[in-house]
Amino acid sequence: MRNVGNDLKPSRLSARDVLRVGAVGLRARRARVVLSALGIAIGIATMVAVVGLSESSRADLMARLDRLGTNLLTAEAAEDPSGTRVKLAKSAVAMVERVGPVQHATATADVDARIRRSDVVPEERTAGVIAQAARTDLLSTLGGEVDRGVWLDGAGERLPVTVLGARAANRLGVTRTGETIMMDDIRVVVVGILKPIELVPALDRVAMIGFPAAERYFGFDGHPTTVFERSTDASVEDVRAVLARTVSPGNEAGVTVSRPSDALAAKAATDEGLTNLMLGLGAVALLVGGVGVANTMVISVLERRQEIGLRRSLGATRGAIRLQFLTESLLLSALGGVTGALLGAAATGGFARFQGWTAVVPPWSLAGGLAATLVIGVVAGLYPAIRASRTHPTVALNAT
Repeated sequence: MRNVGNDLKPSRLSARDVLRVGAVGLRARRARVVLSALGIAIGIATMVAVVGLSESSRADLMARLDRLGTNLLTAEAAEDPSGTRVKLAKSAVAMVERVGPVQHATATADVDARIRRSDVVPEERTAGVIAQAARTDLLSTLGGEVDRGVWLDGAGERLPVTVLGARAANRLGVTRTGETIMMDDIRVVVVGILKPIELVPALDRVAMIGFPAAERYFGFDGHPTTVFERSTDASVEDVRAVLARTVSPGNEAGVTVSRPSDALAAKAATDEGLTNLMLGLGAVALLVGGVGVANTMVISVLERRQEIGLRRSLGATRGAIRLQFLTESLLLSALGGVTGALLGAAATGGFARFQGWTAVVPPWSLAGGLAATLVIGVVAGLYPAIRASRTHPTVALNAT
């Protein structure tokens, strides 16, 4: 006799059928699906873009440090414990060059001269530009470049000529070489304008003249204010330990020694803190998107009670109903996650290109974002799926 009980066993859905049934529910409510997926997409796009931009910025910073070098040290005259400003030795550069690992040494010095655009401008209107004496080897030691004109040479350092930093030229309104500015009552010819000096940005707002010219025209006493030196990478800390007493024997307490590249490294740490903050905001957006998905699935269950009752009456198990709605939730979240990952990667690439960086989108950020969407999909769809599976067929079919 034929076993009727075996014929009444509910059939199991294949993975392909589960996906098809889940997709049907999404296609029937496209506008709502798009709005719900948008919340997930915004959260994932924010997180991927934040990580990508942070990594791109860090990669650019590391490339700049490699190009500029981390072996530059500065020794700057400051105040000793008694409050008296220290004067570095006139022979400070020569003494530093005698230190074994030192490869290059140079210096600048403050010059007491007011800078104006022309003699019709009042003396107090200096535009924030200061005068400094500079050695002819300053630019090569710092790795700076001339944007227009020429740098000081052996002849130019003795004449009333100046080279302006990038910001100094902008503040004074000087756009080309050959123009003149006033240093006190002396008309000085601009022979060069520098590009921004990344390692020592303070020089961008300086008008530089030669040491001999500063002594001849402005009463400069010959004592440098800041000494710059480059040594081998392995000996930076050793040189740092002796640099202060080398440039100012007996008054090393009034000398400030620093490494300019440390400021760029500190910027990386600051960027990391900002990145963590933005990731937190992205996580909040993702959480809001997950609430939107859960809301969409709950409404979907309420609207489809008759469909659920019909499927149950035709033999669908509670597990099959749970799986159907859980699949819908996962597909909805995955749609938002994939869209968000693509948007985040595109935003990273566009902004990095605008900044002149190499775009870096870590694969782990994409994988992590997609994994987060699946977790959100499971959590958001679990309650609606359980609620749907507990709907009694008779009650569902009688619902209006």
